[in-house]
Amino acid sequence: MILNETYTLSNEFEIPKIGLGTWFIDDDKAAQAVRNAVEIGYRHIDTAEAYGNERGVGEGVRTCGLKREEIFVTTKLAAEMKTYEDAARAIDESLTKMDIGYIDLMLIHCPQPWANYRQEKRSYDEGNLEAWRALEDAVKSGKLRSIGVANFEQPDIDSLLGGCTVRPVVNQLLVHISNTPHELITYSEEKGMKVQAYSPIAHGQILENPVIKKMAEKYSVTVPQICIRYTLQLGVISLPKTANPEHMRSNAAVDFSISSEDMETLKSMEKIRDYGEFSSFPVFSGK
Repeated sequence: MILNETYTLSNEFEIPKIGLGTWFIDDDKAAQAVRNAVEIGYRHIDTAEAYGNERGVGEGVRTCGLKREEIFVTTKLAAEMKTYEDAARAIDESLTKMDIGYIDLMLIHCPQPWANYRQEKRSYDEGNLEAWRALEDAVKSGKLRSIGVANFEQPDIDSLLGGCTVRPVVNQLLVHISNTPHELITYSEEKGMKVQAYSPIAHGQILENPVIKKMAEKYSVTVPQICIRYTLQLGVISLPKTANPEHMRSNAAVDFSISSEDMETLKSMEKIRDYGEFSSFPVFSGK
């Protein structure tokens, strides 16, 4: 069962291959979503300061009936935190809100503040190093077990590696059928980072794609299942988002295999150009 499978990060901590994404799950609903996921078998929960639901996720972890060490929790430092002082304060605020003792993995959410996403790229290198230093200190003090990045491209990675003492173990990226940054995945892995795939179902915008629907029918699975299985067969960690227990169960029922030929078809699909109502979000804007 995929929910029981893990990868070993470069710092030797185990991370489940599939996790529950919680973006757009309201704080007052997050605790129950976590409890439902844990009951189904999930052991990896992904949140972020920017999601506004860290408190609820923490409540869910505390009240799910399992020991703390049985749940792997990821959160993210807000993209705007580009000084040591701001980052250190934000780390402590996340720890306080979640109230789960320690955080398994904390990521810099984006190399640029969201308002400047993919603009003025190099001007934030120093700020990222400052934020990283705060994360490193939090690892040394036992507040965090692992640290990593999200939405970092090759130059961002190179800059960080040039000034860090604790290396990032994860790069969380937008990865799904019709948006697969193969070179960046390979580069991240070469630098010792496991890639996590957020929005593996393209925020729902490829559910009606005729090629994917036909392939899902071939394997007698749903379109979300073929999408999640695709990311898993790329060798990345998959983070499908839902608060619906039925969808949680279905998203985890991916113990089938896509043929090599079909994987190549999916890898070469034309890049998605329109995320509909979600196109206003920086990561879906096409910048």
